[in-house]
Amino acid sequence: MDDHFGFKVERNVEISMRDATILRANVFRPDVQGRFPALLERTPYGKAQEGMERYVEAGYVVVAQDSRGRYDSDGDYVPFTVEHTGDAEDGYDTVEWLAQQPYCNGKVGTMGASYNGWMQWELARLRPPHLVAMSAQTIPLELTEVDWPGGFKAGRRVKWWMTSMAPDLRRRQGLPGPHTPLEARKLWDEVEHGRWLGFLPWLELPQFLPPGLAQYAEDWLRHPNRRPWQFERIHQEVEVPNLDFTGWYDHCGGTMRHLGLMQENGRTQAAREHTKLVIGPWNHPCLGQREVCGIDFGPQAAVDLTSITIRWFDHWLKGVDNGMEREAPVRYFVMGTGVWKSALTWPPSGREQAFYFTSQGDADQVQGTGQLVSQGETKGAHDSYIYDARDPVPTLWTRDLFSGPTDRRALEHRSDILYYRTLPLDEEIEVTGYPEAILFASSSAVDTDFFVRLIDEYPDGLALEMSYGMVRARHRNGLDREELPSPGEIVTFSVKLAPTACCFRRGHRIRLEITSSDFPNHDRNHNTGGNDLQNVDLAIAQQSVFHGGEFSSRLLLPLVPG
Repeated sequence: MDDHFGFKVERNVEISMRDATILRANVFRPDVQGRFPALLERTPYGKAQEGMERYVEAGYVVVAQDSRGRYDSDGDYVPFTVEHTGDAEDGYDTVEWLAQQPYCNGKVGTMGASYNGWMQWELARLRPPHLVAMSAQTIPLELTEVDWPGGFKAGRRVKWWMTSMAPDLRRRQGLPGPHTPLEARKLWDEVEHGRWLGFLPWLELPQFLPPGLAQYAEDWLRHPNRRPWQFERIHQEVEVPNLDFTGWYDHCGGTMRHLGLMQENGRTQAAREHTKLVIGPWNHPCLGQREVCGIDFGPQAAVDLTSITIRWFDHWLKGVDNGMEREAPVRYFVMGTGVWKSALTWPPSGREQAFYFTSQGDADQVQGTGQLVSQGETKGAHDSYIYDARDPVPTLWTRDLFSGPTDRRALEHRSDILYYRTLPLDEEIEVTGYPEAILFASSSAVDTDFFVRLIDEYPDGLALEMSYGMVRARHRNGLDREELPSPGEIVTFSVKLAPTACCFRRGHRIRLEITSSDFPNHDRNHNTGGNDLQNVDLAIAQQSVFHGGEFSSRLLLPLVPG
């Protein structure tokens, strides 16, 4: 469709839910008479005031709605940390209300990322009759993937509570400010970030949050293994296809797994065969930019995600034959080459290559003898370092506390990181999928953490992080199980790293880093075996990683299909 429309806005339009609670929305629509397909975005972050022009110009009505208990909408806010929030029913009612408006042709799509993406899955499971397609982006399968891959992801979550969720609740309850996210972020950046990031114990922090958030935050901390979302059931109820965007550095990158499960379990053929996924070298939220955290991934990384979204809805809501239906289910960007590739599912099938650890006992130095080799040695050996919970390895990130690509050279002065590297590569190695490290390790503590990072080491020295993973010793066999190892016991740890697609070029080295902390991205393991969220004691642990002989610690890389 080549028509381009001007637009008009109606603000705080009242929409009554089934229980008579009033939610309010801004309605952006073409400034001409007619009936148009509609797009809905529901959000707890404050509905859009601007920025919907491109969708309206493309011939859509766009409705941006404050979710229940947030900003201009009535009712009480219930966060997504519990199973029944009411957002599914509110979403259903809003879709059906929208379909009946005189400016809507009865076809509705939904869009939005992160929390807004979760809200779409919630309403989709109830199958509102006028929902045709969705674009739920960058929301993982499990709440535990957002914050609890073994330890509490303190920095991101605490800032989210303090600057994104608390201000509006303070305003609504007549409490002292800050009352807007802008005010709260300014206060965080200029005054309070040190206070909150260094807070102990974490379980007492919720008392500084407003009612309506405090009790849910405390409950989340007390029950980290709770699974309120249960997408294995949701996918079976969803009838419409989904378009998802995410990035290799997105802390919500677990969203990639929606595709395969929808392909298996979607309720309709359209949901199973036409759900799509686009993965770029981005972080959260995905903006389609070429540069992330100061790393330039080249012009090919710059993607107009809004244009793709409009094409998606043009096909499903307008019936435009624009080729969207025939495109591959997955498009992903290969870091190191800048090439976009396609696949039928995620991850694509391929083969695995093992790289074994070896050293002469000095892998705690970046220029030591720690190596990754194609065959393990027959003689056993180990490398050791001290993890002092009072002096954790600091997270490398920007002040916004979102994960991103980092240059690991900034930490090479520390003695609590082990390094294992290949020799400079004679030929390219392209990795696509989920790397994994098998560690044989021991600790003098009864509980501790191990972090593993996959690094592309450039000939000029740049040490660019590709992917990382971690395991908490007590949860090595599952977040819902606690099994404390004995001090000094050699334990097998399977550390699954985040997904990636990267090409290690000729002359580069594949580098693996192992340490025991990443603070404040993750909370510190106190090394005491107690509840790290409740206790304040911090201990020192002697860590050892074994290799060779019967303890063949190794890196497993999924190689690109031939």
